[in-house]
Amino acid sequence: MARLLIVHHSPTPNLAAILDSVVAGATHEDIEGVEVLVRQALLATVEDVLSADGYIIGTSANIGYISGAVKHFFDQTFDQASQDPRKTPFSYYVHGRSDTSGAERAMESISTGLGWVKVSEPVCFLGEPTPDHLAAVSQLGSTVAATLAS
Repeated sequence: MARLLIVHHSPTPNLAAILDSVVAGATHEDIEGVEVLVRQALLATVEDVLSADGYIIGTSANIGYISGAVKHFFDQTFDQASQDPRKTPFSYYVHGRSDTSGAERAMESISTGLGWVKVSEPVCFLGEPTPDHLAAVSQLGSTVAATLAS
């Protein structure tokens, strides 16, 4: 069975709602053969990364960058994960109050360094999550999971 690792930093109700929608999409009943593992960024390990077949990373945009928790996740896992020769499928979402561009640049740079392959356009947006935003992140979850489905 394939494993999808969702690493997130969700300290606010808005980010928790976004995560819930991502997980709902990834675990949709039409997707079979995929185990979804959800880890808070501060608790995710290099073993989680190396045992996964695909990734979704979720972060807030804080002071123009990815959250400190997601940065810590990458700081702790990058060296070993970048040695993995697989071109692992992934995508990400970024939620912010005023600007997500720095966080988006960071995600693109880090994932390129890891050799990950984007299989769904990231979802990046500002402000209160609307039903359209939640549908978009649910679709992101479904798309990445379906890429791994047997």
